[in-house]
Amino acid sequence: MPGAGTDSTKPWQEGGPVVILVEPQLGENIGSAVRAMGNFGLTRLRIVNPREGWPNPKAVTFASGADRILDNAELFPDLRSALADLNFVAAATARERGMQKSVLGADVVAAEAATRIAAGETVGLVFGRERTGLYTEEVSLADVILTLPVNPAFASLNLGMAVAVVAYEWFKLASGGALPFQQPDRYPIADKADLFAFFDHVERELDEALFFRSPEKQPVTTRNIRNIFHRVGLTRQDIATLHGMVAALVEGRRTREERTAARLGGKKRPAKTAPDEGGAGPES
Repeated sequence: MPGAGTDSTKPWQEGGPVVILVEPQLGENIGSAVRAMGNFGLTRLRIVNPREGWPNPKAVTFASGADRILDNAELFPDLRSALADLNFVAAATARERGMQKSVLGADVVAAEAATRIAAGETVGLVFGRERTGLYTEEVSLADVILTLPVNPAFASLNLGMAVAVVAYEWFKLASGGALPFQQPDRYPIADKADLFAFFDHVERELDEALFFRSPEKQPVTTRNIRNIFHRVGLTRQDIATLHGMVAALVEGRRTREERTAARLGGKKRPAKTAPDEGGAGPES
């Protein structure tokens, strides 16, 4: 079943390291791991002696459309046979094993994998059981230990989560960190003539509203107001919207004055004392 982020018109990413799941206990976790693989461009899955047998319908459900990875998954009776044709293997574990092996983070493993795959080697990432992780003997079959910077008091990750973090580091490197989309520039940046016309408009209405209380400081305040809008990088659409906002405020104020005058029988209400220019602004 396709999800909110699926697009069948785009090419499916292929390749990368082989993901090996050792004796996974639940089909749901296998499916979650496969979904993460699909998210981040890993397509080769090997499953070692799954507890609930294979195929597993719950894995299909939790894979959320990454069916092709499940369809091509390879089943192995033990880890040794699953690793036999690989050239370089990283074993994921959250515990120190007392071994003379390099301990690498997911980003470093991704970089090592990319180099080796480019040289024609086959790389594997091994993940253990949900309850106990990998046995020490299984870790000893790997070239390096893969671990993550997690809370040492609570280091156990769900199987799907662990695969997702490592797969993310792989794909970030493989894709150059390119994001799938950017906000399109739908409106051109306003030119200076548009911007100056807006300055004239807003400054005229501020003057009418008695915003500029101090003639001596009005130039400084005007420059500060202009600099606010210069920093924003306004588009033509932004300028049009701001013109409309200022016009609506002016028209609304005049409408209120007219209604007040009508209620007072044609007598105008005494003008309020205008506030200072922003209180903590340059004129304070």
